[in-house]
Amino acid sequence: MAVVGPGEPGGMMAEINVTPFVDVMLVLLVIFMVTAPLMVTGMQVELPQAEAPALESSEQQMVLTVNAEGEYFINETKIEITALGEKLTAIANANPRQEVFVKADGSVPYEKVAQLIAAARGAGIPRVGLVTQPVTAAP
Repeated sequence: MAVVGPGEPGGMMAEINVTPFVDVMLVLLVIFMVTAPLMVTGMQVELPQAEAPALESSEQQMVLTVNAEGEYFINETKIEITALGEKLTAIANANPRQEVFVKADGSVPYEKVAQLIAAARGAGIPRVGLVTQPVTAAP
């Protein structure tokens, strides 16, 4: 009985068959291409109310506020939205671990709140939180 080498007819095949792998990958690609646009759309939902404990912090907190008139404030100082990004960038450079809390009047459009959050994130502030009123128990 003779031993057959890899280069001789009837020997072991040294190549890996990748056809099944390519088939599976193409099917996954098609599935992701079909489902990706569906993940971007949203639906209207009514969010539940929840209670959360207050955060305790020993350092000075920075609060970005939008009042009912649409005016912007950093802590108690009024600021224009055009100057907000520059000011927040300077604060982030001075203190890279600075946290920011966003507080907005309930009648303010969500767009204004999103602008505050985007300005803080764009300035490089790592943590942005939202300030809410605790839910009061109904009598």
